[in-house]
Amino acid sequence: MLRVDHIWAKRGAAVALRNVSLSLSAGKTLAVVGESGAGKSTLIASILGLLRPSAGAITWDHQPVSSCRPALVMQEPRSAFNPVWPLMRAVREPVLGQEQSVTNERIARLCRGLELPMELLERRPREVSVGQVQRVGILRALIAAPPLILFDEPLSALDAVTQKHTARLIADMQQEEGFAALIVTHDLGYALAFADSIAVLKDGQIESISDPGSFVTNPGSSYCQALRDAAVALGSIEVAA
Repeated sequence: MLRVDHIWAKRGAAVALRNVSLSLSAGKTLAVVGESGAGKSTLIASILGLLRPSAGAITWDHQPVSSCRPALVMQEPRSAFNPVWPLMRAVREPVLGQEQSVTNERIARLCRGLELPMELLERRPREVSVGQVQRVGILRALIAAPPLILFDEPLSALDAVTQKHTARLIADMQQEEGFAALIVTHDLGYALAFADSIAVLKDGQIESISDPGSFVTNPGSSYCQALRDAAVALGSIEVAA
């Protein structure tokens, strides 16, 4: 289980996270939503060990979170890859030194699950569509079978049709692989459809943590209600009369 216990973190001189606590069990999905500047990216950086919190602790099964080697799927998929490398080289990088036949078998199986032709991996990032390169990013995150994967706005660079398809593929791969998923997103409709729980960040603090059904029917604070109402107005979610 991922546990974030009362962490405080700074970006430069500014406090970006204030006494943030949350937890995520194996095989479950936690969506973290909030406006730009709420602290979502700082939370991801802290979990990945790219930023050291000034207070508090982040653990996986009571060990430093680095022990589970969490993987990251980035917001802008092409920026996650060396532009001159074939995609296969990038996919293999997390498992260098492992038996090649085992790696080949796993790549082939994951490609089938992600609906990616194996031959596509011989191309470079600019030679495939944004949706395909995002799925290659998911493939690379999965290749070493990490128990925890962080998704930083994984759908925002995709068109509406590809968003829905990719969201379903992520959910299907999670069911097959059993990883815990922490998804940072602006898309409340996506969070409500695919997450087991939703954490709302505002000004670096947790505003609420609830299951999707409770969030829709009883969002709690005025801020959470405004998020819910905005999603309803955009048609992202529906609320029963």
